[in-house]
Amino acid sequence: MCCFVIVELVTTGLIKTASAQYGEDIGKLINKAHGIGGRVYAVSDDVLFIQSFEYDGTGPDAFFWVGNSTVPSPSGVIVPYPVEYSGREPPVLGRFDGQDILLKLPRGVRVRDLRWLSVWCRRFAVDFGSLVFPTNLNIPKPRVLPEIQRLAHGVRSGNVTILDAKTFYIPNLHYDGSAPDAFFYVGNGPEPNPQGIKIPNELGDLKPLHGYQGEDIEIRLPGDMTVQDIDWLAIWCVSFRENFGHVLIPKDLNGVPPALGQNKPPTTESGTETGIHSTRDYDSCIPLLNERMQVQWKAIVSGVIIRLSGKMDENEYMAFGISGAEGRTQMVGGDVAVTYFDKETGKFHAKDYVLSAKSQCDGSRGACPDDRVGGQNNIIFISGDRRDGVTTVVYQRSLPAQESNLDKEIPSVGRVNVIAAIGPLNSVKEVNYHSIRTGPQEDHRIDFSSHGVNQCRTLLFPIDQEPDSDKANAEKSDTTTENPYKPWQPAVIRDENVFRAQIGPTGNKKGYSVITGHVSWGIAWYINGLLIPEIHVERGQTYTFIIEGGNNPVNSARYHPLYITDSSEGGFGQQTEEQQRKEKLYAGVEYDNSNLPYASAAGPLCEWKHKTTDKWDVSDTFEEYKATLTLECENIGQPFNLTWTVPMDAPKTLYYQCYTHRNLGWKINVENSQLKPPQTRNGGISLMTKEVLLLLSILLLANLIL
Repeated sequence: MCCFVIVELVTTGLIKTASAQYGEDIGKLINKAHGIGGRVYAVSDDVLFIQSFEYDGTGPDAFFWVGNSTVPSPSGVIVPYPVEYSGREPPVLGRFDGQDILLKLPRGVRVRDLRWLSVWCRRFAVDFGSLVFPTNLNIPKPRVLPEIQRLAHGVRSGNVTILDAKTFYIPNLHYDGSAPDAFFYVGNGPEPNPQGIKIPNELGDLKPLHGYQGEDIEIRLPGDMTVQDIDWLAIWCVSFRENFGHVLIPKDLNGVPPALGQNKPPTTESGTETGIHSTRDYDSCIPLLNERMQVQWKAIVSGVIIRLSGKMDENEYMAFGISGAEGRTQMVGGDVAVTYFDKETGKFHAKDYVLSAKSQCDGSRGACPDDRVGGQNNIIFISGDRRDGVTTVVYQRSLPAQESNLDKEIPSVGRVNVIAAIGPLNSVKEVNYHSIRTGPQEDHRIDFSSHGVNQCRTLLFPIDQEPDSDKANAEKSDTTTENPYKPWQPAVIRDENVFRAQIGPTGNKKGYSVITGHVSWGIAWYINGLLIPEIHVERGQTYTFIIEGGNNPVNSARYHPLYITDSSEGGFGQQTEEQQRKEKLYAGVEYDNSNLPYASAAGPLCEWKHKTTDKWDVSDTFEEYKATLTLECENIGQPFNLTWTVPMDAPKTLYYQCYTHRNLGWKINVENSQLKPPQTRNGGISLMTKEVLLLLSILLLANLIL
């Protein structure tokens, strides 16, 4: 059996600078396969820290792994990552691109007893990369101080311990609680004085101290303050400037463990320890999208953990991230995490997206996953669950921009504008046009280093129900919400051979989606002024499409070439070669000298736009809806005329689609040509037909006489 190293994503504090101390330097991980890298430090005897850890994430069964044999081997100890997997099977390691992480060893395993750290493949018993520990490690360790001096109000304690550079452990604390405003106080000078500052109690707040009757507590210094910055810790009465008891802090504290969050944060009021999903950790919450979404956050080493909860269908996504413009809300240019539940696999996902244009991703621009446009997914998924119509996903991202052309930086201090959206997923589990988003008039700003910013009246997904795995709670998961709106009557075009193709809105839950059964990006083809009508054509007949869908390849939101295909979704230009080979083309696509496809049927943009806001929900018919729209056309060039003769062997169903985006068009019903006798205007038999019948009658009579 292989052994793994536990990795704990710690949830308190940010590294102050790049030169911050991480503990005893052990050395660099040596890469043997899969791009392993990073520098390892001993934070304490049970915690390791890896700075800028690298791993390509492609190993089939890789884990962190420690042991005390001569070299990495199946003999070792497993350490789950993240921390909520302690005591059970952890997930296989994913990709890491320079993240800082903490590895908290299991109970009874100590750094001093280890010989190596490895990234180990359990399936094939292979060491992807490792580090052999030196024998003379000077491991940081807690510093024990005297007890608190007994001066007033029954204050006394056991020996105070500095657990790390920010954390004090005070055992057996007594205080009668009768002073009006006593606080934990720290400062400089030979003894406590009024120039000190208050620090939070064991619950993390700054309320006057209650009484203590022998409790063991931990308290943490706020902000960037460390034990090296202070000379004393006291219980101090502010009103009367009285010292009830204190302990002095020595100056020689270089061997104290650094404060990287390895020690557990304070307990909740109920006394239960807090962890990655605890109420204490998520004491900040703001509502978004008319309270359909909530975002909670907490600072970690060089990053932030974000918890999203949203009221949404199972086939929808929720996106949250940094605005595309500094100081205001803007979707274009934004850097967001797109999270969703995949019902087919029962798994949750969090993916890094760049919003380069107001359009579906065409492989280069639009709302695209970073890894589709030359980048990589810098979002680390942690957990997810879905119950009672609410999806919750927890993920981690770094503060610095990992990719300068795709990612936005989160400031370590200060507020930044954020954006959010909920919308449908397409068939390849990528985002389509949002159904609800933050608007430019909204001003949502977050300081991700802050605590106690709680604007949520109630939680959509209570934290005491928080999941600890990426498995869906299937027995409690609801089904997709039934559409409560009456759909519009689908449009049909018959007996016409000229079709003018323009762009317009989809009509939301009364239009495109209920007609086709597909989710949409938010725009669709309008043919002869009708929303995605079913077109009827005949084999062997010739038809003309006058195309006005946009002809600007640089701006995918204004580039919609039309083509005819057997695909019900379209988007030929953004598919892989293998996918393209499975699709049959009938018009609108040509091939260059290198046998590469290109769209041949694009014209200037004519778009049906809302006169005010989208009135789909109050429009009982499409005709009422169309009255709320206005047609705007570019005065650039002439429309493109695509002439198409229907093949005699064409299948009975084809589709007019957009070359660059999925799900903009709909059906072409192909029928056999019908020969019809000439008709008079009143529906009777024409004069010519009567003359022919009379001649036939005379000839028949003559034959009978003869």
